[in-house]
Amino acid sequence: METTLIILKPDAVQRGLMGRILARFEDKGLQVVGCKLMKIPPDLAERHYEAHKAKPFYPGLVKFMTSAPVLVLALRGNGAITIARNMMGATFGSKAAPGTIRGDFGVSNSFNLIHGSDSPEAATKELSLFFNPGEVLEFGRAIDPWVYDFGGGKPE
Repeated sequence: METTLIILKPDAVQRGLMGRILARFEDKGLQVVGCKLMKIPPDLAERHYEAHKAKPFYPGLVKFMTSAPVLVLALRGNGAITIARNMMGATFGSKAAPGTIRGDFGVSNSFNLIHGSDSPEAATKELSLFFNPGEVLEFGRAIDPWVYDFGGGKPE
């Protein structure tokens, strides 16, 4: 089982899309194991996006991510990183396929509604930026045998 970081960005929160987007992840079978509504402080946004520091869009990205509250999620599931990224769709809503979060809710080539970790290494780093120890929970769900086939001893 993987755990991934998802951030519903200021545009998603301001547009009232949190519930609809979160429901998609839960409908898919991913487990919410951490959740917080927060306003990202500038230093945290700078650390989170440090890989983009030399790019021309970096200052605007930091300003945008700190402009209004975000919903930060830790989602767990078998292949959660790939599943979540596929559900998010292409980076910009104008290019994202219908049926994806960005394809259904986005048209902007600047505001793209959602961030998701792109690798297990990134997920580990990003989760530690946004969640303190003990804030990402471990718990079983009664529905797991209906979400995953455990016949071979591991979730399939």
